[in-house]
Amino acid sequence: MDKNSNRNWSFLICLTLTLVTLAVYFQVHSFGFVDYDDPAYVSQNPHIQTGITLQSVKWAFTSGHAGNWHPLTWLSHILDWQLYGSNPAGHHLTNLFFHIINTLLLFLVLKRMTNAVWQSAFVAALFALHPMHVESVAWVSERKDVLSAFFWLLAMLAYTRYVKKSNLTNYLFTLLVFALGLMAKPMLVTLPFVLLLFDYWPLERISRFSRQIFYRLVLEKVPFFALSVISSIITFLVQQSGGAISSLAKISIQSRVCNALISYVQYIGKMFWPRHLTFFYPYPVENVSILFTVTSAVLLIAATIFVLRLAKKYPYLFTGWFWYLGTLVPVIGIVKVGGQAMADRYTYITLIGLFIIIAWGFPDLLAKWRYRKVALTSSALLIILAMSICTRFQIHYWQNSRTLFQHALDVTKNNYVAYSGVANSLVLQGRLDEAIQNYSQSIRIAPKYVLARIGLGDALLKDGKIDQAVIECQKALQIKSDEPDGLNILGIALSQQGKLDEAVKCFTLSLQIRPDFAITHDNMGHVMILQGNYDEAVVHLTESIRLDPGYALPYYHLGQVLVQRGEINEAVTYFEKALQLKPDWVEPMNTLAWILAVDPKMTSHNPDRAVKLAQRACELTGNKIPELLSTLAAAYAATGDFDKAVKTSQKALELCQFAEQRGLKNEIENRLVLYKESKPYIETSQ
Repeated sequence: MDKNSNRNWSFLICLTLTLVTLAVYFQVHSFGFVDYDDPAYVSQNPHIQTGITLQSVKWAFTSGHAGNWHPLTWLSHILDWQLYGSNPAGHHLTNLFFHIINTLLLFLVLKRMTNAVWQSAFVAALFALHPMHVESVAWVSERKDVLSAFFWLLAMLAYTRYVKKSNLTNYLFTLLVFALGLMAKPMLVTLPFVLLLFDYWPLERISRFSRQIFYRLVLEKVPFFALSVISSIITFLVQQSGGAISSLAKISIQSRVCNALISYVQYIGKMFWPRHLTFFYPYPVENVSILFTVTSAVLLIAATIFVLRLAKKYPYLFTGWFWYLGTLVPVIGIVKVGGQAMADRYTYITLIGLFIIIAWGFPDLLAKWRYRKVALTSSALLIILAMSICTRFQIHYWQNSRTLFQHALDVTKNNYVAYSGVANSLVLQGRLDEAIQNYSQSIRIAPKYVLARIGLGDALLKDGKIDQAVIECQKALQIKSDEPDGLNILGIALSQQGKLDEAVKCFTLSLQIRPDFAITHDNMGHVMILQGNYDEAVVHLTESIRLDPGYALPYYHLGQVLVQRGEINEAVTYFEKALQLKPDWVEPMNTLAWILAVDPKMTSHNPDRAVKLAQRACELTGNKIPELLSTLAAAYAATGDFDKAVKTSQKALELCQFAEQRGLKNEIENRLVLYKESKPYIETSQ
């Protein structure tokens, strides 16, 4: 194949890879954020939502947020938020963009190293369309996968250039790209090892075994290995401080080794038969099967011996197999991070090694067959078509939290994370009884799963079962005492029990652990209002707004403080902002309607708008809340429509049936007297 023909075919291959990948994955643009890491990473992360500023850049490089140090990944999320805001479509499409670029880079790297156009194209197609890679692309929080892979492949491309033209500039550029990759995801620590594999094949820098050449090549990689060591130390310390690393007391080293051996084989099995893929594979509740462990170990050893015996004749076997084994080491679970037994996202780079074996191995197997080209072409097209169909189906499960978690329950057993995730979705739908059942099921499977206990406490609180909510939150904090969400929900429950001082202690502890927790600042501010400590309330509410400008509650609470201070016009501004962020929120709607109706001395006096707001508040509550009807009556009276004011007040009085509503009933009766005399109610002081 001449140069021009090679270039033309390469262009067509790149174009085809791009179009096919787009066709399969483009549906992600209509997907939302999912309630698994996305809130902590993007959708509820105030640091991400500030946009590119000096402060946000500093945070990205100094933060161990979510148990990770990957500043370039944080910066990419910050930039996305600045470009697309809360619209998840842009965030998803950025992931897809990097996945396509990675596919093209992989093709170009292999083609440049091997001059084998079609094998390189097939590896790139497998990479682009394999169902196990859906998680890395369709999950916004896995930006670190596609971004780090971009730097991985770019570093390999730069290394190829360095090998062809060995000078300091090319070497330093390769090292720089590698360093950037480590700042996107530390899984790149194995890249120096892979570069040595490529020195063996296909670069053939070791044509025959020579210790001198080998030592020289290892010495050449020393700066790369040094960066890997530094990155590993930083990652370990950050994840340990974030509580992501499981101690040996929780999971024994024997269990970890057994699970690692089984996972190595299961990843291969799922590569060939990608069935029952899910976002979370639970760690075995019972002891790992010794039979499975021994069988897996035998298979791995046998495969390794087979590769070593044929490495001289088929060197791609050596590079591909040890690429697979080596790149999985950081995430195979010996150092346990998270509760999963394995994860599809860990294969994003890893499976390339096995894809290389397949792409170069099958042509060699069929080397003497008469119909070799027809068989290879047809089988490659069938494989790509089958993968494309499977991947489209797999992507569908990522469209929202409910489909993601329900699919996990359908294809796995004892998936406590999925039960908790389904429960979270049910809480958002107001289906609290079902949510409580799912949280309870999660806790039954994993009694020490803190997030499920906190979620259960929150659901019980929303269901009005305050005492039970307190108990669940306390159980969660017995397991993990420094959980800011648990302390926050416990503080809310205690404040509803009237235990304001205890609530303040919980909120204080929560903020000591997580000073940037906007929700807790708001809750602290609200309790301070209840205690009459308005100055301290303003401090916390203002901080809550600064941390999360899109969070509506602190605007309403700050408006309440300003009303107490008599700063009515300023208060109206905050109530308006709360309604702008949450248009059907009844409480600020009613408060604002009241102010606009009964306070003519203020520049904000606007009876007509008060009527519209009060009518909407009553509609949203089915015209069954006497306080809201009383506000509507005052608004009617302010516009001079006293007949409606009288009728509405009378309806409000009919609804005042409880003893605790006696004070409200008296107030409505007093105002009714005014309305019958065609006089509006005017609040003379605040």
